[in-house]
Amino acid sequence: MRGRRFSRITTQFNDFFHSLPFKQRILISFVILITLAISAAGTISYLIASKEIQNNAFESSQETVNKTAQIMDTRLKNISTSIQSLMFSDAFEQMLRDVQNNDFLNYYKHLSALQFVFSQISYNEPLIQNVLIATPIGDFYSTSENRNPAQSFYDSDLYDKIKNSPKGVWYKGHADLFFSGNQRVLSFVTKGMHERVSSDPLNVFVVVNIKEREFVRLINQKSPSKDRNYVLVDAKGEDVIQDDVPNTYQFNQDALFLQQMRSGLQGSFFHEFHKADYLVNYTKLEIADDWVLIGTQSKDLLLQQVNGIKRTTLYIIVGFVLTSWLLSNYLTALLLRPLFKLQGLMRKVEDNQLSVRFESRYTDEVAQVGFQFNRMLDEINQLIGNVKFSEQEKRKAEMKALTAQMEPHFLYNTLNAIYCKSVLGENNDVNELILALSQMFQLGLSGGKDMMTLEDELSHVKQYCAIQQKCYEGLFEYELIVEDDQLLAYYVPKIVLQPLVENSILHGFKDKASEGRIRIQISEDDQMLHLLVEDNGTGVDMDKVEQGMAAGGNTKKGYALRNIRNRLQLYYGNESRMKLTNNDKNGTTVALWIPMNKGDHE
Repeated sequence: MRGRRFSRITTQFNDFFHSLPFKQRILISFVILITLAISAAGTISYLIASKEIQNNAFESSQETVNKTAQIMDTRLKNISTSIQSLMFSDAFEQMLRDVQNNDFLNYYKHLSALQFVFSQISYNEPLIQNVLIATPIGDFYSTSENRNPAQSFYDSDLYDKIKNSPKGVWYKGHADLFFSGNQRVLSFVTKGMHERVSSDPLNVFVVVNIKEREFVRLINQKSPSKDRNYVLVDAKGEDVIQDDVPNTYQFNQDALFLQQMRSGLQGSFFHEFHKADYLVNYTKLEIADDWVLIGTQSKDLLLQQVNGIKRTTLYIIVGFVLTSWLLSNYLTALLLRPLFKLQGLMRKVEDNQLSVRFESRYTDEVAQVGFQFNRMLDEINQLIGNVKFSEQEKRKAEMKALTAQMEPHFLYNTLNAIYCKSVLGENNDVNELILALSQMFQLGLSGGKDMMTLEDELSHVKQYCAIQQKCYEGLFEYELIVEDDQLLAYYVPKIVLQPLVENSILHGFKDKASEGRIRIQISEDDQMLHLLVEDNGTGVDMDKVEQGMAAGGNTKKGYALRNIRNRLQLYYGNESRMKLTNNDKNGTTVALWIPMNKGDHE
């Protein structure tokens, strides 16, 4: 009986449902499904979340504090490791030996030798403000810092702490005592030693100052919410660092709090501050024994999320039910959207945007057409990539060939100069020339690379000028001007300046016996490297030089200039420039403009 009644009701509902317009049927189905799905999901989510959030909130808070402490330990360990690598360096070892021998003579030599080590440490660990090595023969530090001569390390509190400690000591935030600026820093002090040098009587110490503001930012960047506050204190509850937001909890005056905090390496408990309950999570740092990271969070705000979930769930249910009525009008557009999307992609391909792809999580007929469209684009891109790769390989081969032409050209001229000295019996000059040539080859070969830093390129030119000054004594002097030392780090094609200097010597000074002048100037011009070589020689016939450069490989006239111009063209295309002029000193000026590049990009 009941079965027949249910069957009759079902039949009547089906008849009524199918009598409605198709749009209304979609609307009713959509609303019913959305309402049921959202209601069920929202109710289940609320029940689960309200139960689990209270259980997981405490563990999550503790885990966040532990992770933050772990990050701090890792960064502090990196700093300690950096100092160990400093003490393993040869410069540090030589400095210790001079301290051991009470030798003051090599102080400035060791100060210069340690600059690279200081720079490397600061580069590897941005938290480091500065490093000071205190020794009986003098202080060693980065010359970019301004040392405060009024404060000796051996008269400071840091020395009193480290001399009674067998290992390194971490010192809480304070104004920098040893360098000007009164920067707020934390300090790590350890005894300087080397495995090959006895450290017992040396009284050498290394002080590393850490930027307090950066350390504060490192702590706070892990704070997941505004209501959670992180504080770093010592075993007495006193602040280790000064934050922009002052610590109002006064841990050092709360005996009960300190007792609970000292109960283990990490933990959590509720404590009352300012008549309100707070969840306190703490963990002790490994590398600094008496430093404790404390996180505090309002209990009310922590558990407030449960009620927030309840309200949010209700809002979501109501919002989705209302939205479902609106979405029904766009159902047709939704069904046709894949076709519109595919049409839009085809229009982009017409504009040469070959990186577009059709994406769909479905496998219907429209999706299959889209996937075939993707395969077609992949094949087109592969063909284009093959063509580009072939062109790049051809370009690299041309650049290698031009560089190979330049290197023998220079070698022949240099060996001829050495031969002349040898014939004249000037053996000392021959030895110096061979040594300079060896150093030039070391720079010129550059591991098979076609690019080198401007600093190495200038070193190459200096060695060449030294050779030629031996070969042509009294013929010329040269001047090297670098307007900004930062330009030395940029990369240029190797052996690009030496041929220009060689032209000045061999061609510009061919009618001179003395008083030759060469000026090499490096500057920045409109975000380009500007390389200039100028002499006071005999000048050039511009028409003949241009004809020689245009003649290609059929003539030796303009060979060096033609080689450099072709190499720059291959490396940079139209971005580089070369200009040749006669100057007011009756000589020649060659100017190059090269794009600024700090990477060794071949």
